[in-house]
Amino acid sequence: MSEFAAAPARPTNDEKLVYTAKTHTTGGRDNGTAQSSDGRLEINLSIPGGAGTGTNPEQLFAAGWSACFLGAMAAVARKRKMRLPADAAIDAEVDLNLNVADGTYHLRARLNVGLPGIYRTLAQDVVNEAHQICPYSRATRGNIDVTIILASQNASGAA
Repeated sequence: MSEFAAAPARPTNDEKLVYTAKTHTTGGRDNGTAQSSDGRLEINLSIPGGAGTGTNPEQLFAAGWSACFLGAMAAVARKRKMRLPADAAIDAEVDLNLNVADGTYHLRARLNVGLPGIYRTLAQDVVNEAHQICPYSRATRGNIDVTIILASQNASGAA
């Protein structure tokens, strides 16, 4: 892996830099590789649906966003003095779409959120607030189509 050039972080006066992820990628989505500077991530990349054995950027984005969104929901729960259920989960779907008219690509995403044991109205409030504070949600807002779906409720109204 090559040396990583440290780009200067420029937080404003009212923010504090918490973390910078650094990766080195070669080859792109067609038989490429990516490694993190700390050695915790080392993956092969492949074209979605292709013959390769690696993952693709859409899967990585889905995994990163859903993990971050779970963290945002946990932060909302702490603020509300409640706990998320241990089996809280998100099934994320990220579509890669081709605009046939101009040959450009765009993303579309769905986060299917499960908060079992939490009444639907409270669960929806947690999801809505998490969507406002999650860094991935904030980064994508207004840039891609996003749908967030709260899992079906049982007869008692609990998720």
